[in-house]
Amino acid sequence: MKCLRARGWGAALSLTCSLSTAFAAPWPSWRGPNQDQTTPETRFPLHWNATNHIRWKVSLPEAGNSSPVVWGDRVFVTQATGDGKRRGLMAFDRATGKQLWTQEVGFDAADPHHASNPHCAASPVTDGKRVVASFASAGILACDVTGRVLWRRDLGPQRHEWGQGSSPVIDGDRILIYHGPGPGSSLHALNAATGVTLWTIPLKEEAPPERFDGFAGKSGGVIGTFSTPLLVSVGGRRELVLPVVNRLRAFSPETGTELWNVDGMNPLAYGSATFGEGRIVAMGGFFGARMLLAPGGSGDRTSERIQYERRMKRHTIGSPVIHEGHIYLAVTDGYLQCYRLSDGNMLWEERIPSTGSNPQTWGSLVRAGDRLYVVNQSGDTVVFRAAPKFEVLAQNPLGDLSNGTPALSEGELFLRTEHALWCVSDQADTASKPR
Repeated sequence: MKCLRARGWGAALSLTCSLSTAFAAPWPSWRGPNQDQTTPETRFPLHWNATNHIRWKVSLPEAGNSSPVVWGDRVFVTQATGDGKRRGLMAFDRATGKQLWTQEVGFDAADPHHASNPHCAASPVTDGKRVVASFASAGILACDVTGRVLWRRDLGPQRHEWGQGSSPVIDGDRILIYHGPGPGSSLHALNAATGVTLWTIPLKEEAPPERFDGFAGKSGGVIGTFSTPLLVSVGGRRELVLPVVNRLRAFSPETGTELWNVDGMNPLAYGSATFGEGRIVAMGGFFGARMLLAPGGSGDRTSERIQYERRMKRHTIGSPVIHEGHIYLAVTDGYLQCYRLSDGNMLWEERIPSTGSNPQTWGSLVRAGDRLYVVNQSGDTVVFRAAPKFEVLAQNPLGDLSNGTPALSEGELFLRTEHALWCVSDQADTASKPR
């Protein structure tokens, strides 16, 4: 493995800067500034298509499922080429879409993945000083915002028949990495400045016979988690929450010590846990479990679940959004759902509108004010009201398959589709030429 190419740029901001700084609302991870898929901003485009309200569109070399992240005048995205033989971190100018630099890692060994899940499915993360990307078996890469390589780490092979999906998390002076699924799955904390390991927790994957039901649980079926770690702060204590095979677990981000666990996750889990309004919401993958509970406590907390459903009627890849006493979810089958946060009861379920033949979605919802945005696989961004009554506000077609999650920053939306990276803005009336 080796890194290639870098061109660059200078100044950066710290994630701990106040919202009064020049770049008031970055989108530093695929889940936004607070890991809850929301932004403090409220003014974003409502209507657009492939030729209107597009500030720029940049062609990408191959398909990918990762989502862009944004900080200041930079947009970052991961990109694999040559079936993962090259795995890269790319930086673009926010104003023009011009590619500023690329750092690539070579990996020649065999590395399986699902045909619909290309390598580099994990999104990058930034704190305005560094950008970190997880390339699974090809290791972890950290660059400064000019493209200069800061460090690289090899955490060993990460081989699963469906590839990877978990994105890194920056927690102050540490990087949190779930390295899995597959044999050797593990949770790591690395020093943000050097990449040196601070602690490692093995996460052995075992599917109990009593849960062998449904697509993912049949004997010999697929198991594993593609979840991204979630940081929760409550009562003066910080918890790192991660759905794993069969259980929801919480660890100390400082030491890696397990704080608590809950039985009942299914053997195959895609979505990441969400925290809001005093509740943790965790959902399984293919027809998996759904559970609600409060953070805190210790040991086996299975009996403390506020709500639990062993087997959902639909399967999920995206993660939910919590807002004003309700849970909103886009399920993979192509439906939008609303649940009551207090007891988990469903209030409505509606089909995702689609201008094409595929209303399914792999990405997650994002929220700005009372609007929720979700992209279906026909390339439509559907905007609907975050309210206990279903209301579609807009349907915006780009005509290109997308499995990503939008990034919202300073009044603009950044979308990754199969062939391009887009910037949607009310300040633009016509599309720029593809770059």
